[in-house]
Amino acid sequence: MGKNFLALVFLVGVSSSVVFAKRADSARGIAPVVDFVNLKDGDSVKSPFKVKMAVNGMKVRPAGEDAEDKTSGHHHLIIDGTSVPSGQVIPADDTHLHYGKAQTETKINLSPGKHTLTLQFADGAHRSYGGQFSKTITVNVK
Repeated sequence: MGKNFLALVFLVGVSSSVVFAKRADSARGIAPVVDFVNLKDGDSVKSPFKVKMAVNGMKVRPAGEDAEDKTSGHHHLIIDGTSVPSGQVIPADDTHLHYGKAQTETKINLSPGKHTLTLQFADGAHRSYGGQFSKTITVNVK
């Protein structure tokens, strides 16, 4: 058998293994995602309230440590907004909260009513990892 044929067989095998592993991880809930540890969509909360943040498949590191490392980053919380497209820098304002010291929990104070919370993971230069690394929930603040 030729080297090209063996290389093709190897690549097909590796590709199949990767697809299978991703499917198996997704089925077990181990896909690389962010999540709210202590809140779920539709929860009622009293302000101020704690927000615990988690990421699977990435390492949480302070901003600026290694801006080009695509295996790590830090959390951002977007109040009443949506995820930031991949590669775009997340703004720093009253509705885009940065946790660049690698924090995984915070307390926030919101006015009474319904609010959306979008957890967004980004690299060391605050560039968003996009929708795969974001999650939006709605909370009702009493």
